[in-house]
Amino acid sequence: MKRLFSISFVVLFVLCLFSCATGSAVVTGTKRPATDPGEVVIYAEAPAAKYEIIGIVNASSESGWTDQKKLDYAVEELKNQAAKLGANGIILGDITTTTTGGYVEDGFYSTDTAKNVTGKAIYIFKE
Repeated sequence: MKRLFSISFVVLFVLCLFSCATGSAVVTGTKRPATDPGEVVIYAEAPAAKYEIIGIVNASSESGWTDQKKLDYAVEELKNQAAKLGANGIILGDITTTTTGGYVEDGFYSTDTAKNVTGKAIYIFKE
């Protein structure tokens, strides 16, 4: 029984560690056919080329050993959400960290941090 508990704990730990990021999107413009997430470009500021805003995208990740890995996973999910709307770019918005925690058995304090990113999904017109 103890061995089964140990195996279950390890499996649960690995699943939590490598679980996917979550995300959402709100359409505010004209949705287009889905694009390849690998083709979605992140912009710190609006690009010089003509574009239209398709929607607002959000993503969050608790996965990863470091804050940078958590951010990387969240940005990848942001691209996935934008691609579903037909975007080929994202104007990056806020990047925040959410920390949650609480006491569990025996007074141990547990915390989890998540990286959260937002942006505007855009379609950049080819010239």
